[in-house]
Amino acid sequence: MSPMPSTTPAKHRRPGTHPAALGEETPLGRKRRARRINRTLAEAFPDAHAELDFSNALELLVATVLSAQTTDARVNMVTPELFAKYPTAEAYARANQGDIEAIIRSAGFYRSKAKNLIGLGQKLVADYGGEVPEALEDLVTLPGVGRKTAHVVRGNAFGLPGLTVDTHFQRLTKRLMLTEDTDPVKIERAVAELIEPAEWTMFSHRIIFQGRRVCRARKPACGVCPIAFDCPSFGAGPTGPEAADLIKGEVRL
Repeated sequence: MSPMPSTTPAKHRRPGTHPAALGEETPLGRKRRARRINRTLAEAFPDAHAELDFSNALELLVATVLSAQTTDARVNMVTPELFAKYPTAEAYARANQGDIEAIIRSAGFYRSKAKNLIGLGQKLVADYGGEVPEALEDLVTLPGVGRKTAHVVRGNAFGLPGLTVDTHFQRLTKRLMLTEDTDPVKIERAVAELIEPAEWTMFSHRIIFQGRRVCRARKPACGVCPIAFDCPSFGAGPTGPEAADLIKGEVRL
């Protein structure tokens, strides 16, 4: 058996010199680079995981619906009370919207989210025996659930491969020039051609961790980025050791 290809070299290119930045990267080169990035991020973030707190598929589904337009940390502040009061789909189906709104108010868009949670509970009871379905085509029929939420649930509650194209994933795949697409579904399909299906869920976690901790939107920590050599956008942020001050959270550099 041949050895696994090496991870991203621990060095930098001069800004603007990456083959992808010059429009010279081949499709095979892009695929090899994407997989090398995945292996490097696996070393940088060995504990990458969904940062929403949950103990079962229903809790993850609800938490992910709540996470729209807010942070996981904020969702984790409101879900303990919510999960305790509404432990089943039946409980959501019978819930008073105002009661849910009062619990989730700080998570933003609380009226529409509360309405979705009640509708979600009702549909789970009516169509799925009160259980969260595994199939993507079933999940996306639930109120407040799109492909991103469906993949989060499938990947983290059921162990099924899926790419979670959230705002961090969209931003980083563009910055890394892994795809020129801007539509989330097209991004998902393009990246699916680059990364092995068995790695889709963890690749999503790693990219999201990278986006939250190192490659942040306004000022990425380019100088200490573990995948700097493989990034066509190297130089978008500080390229010296001072970039370490920009890192948020733990990263194995």
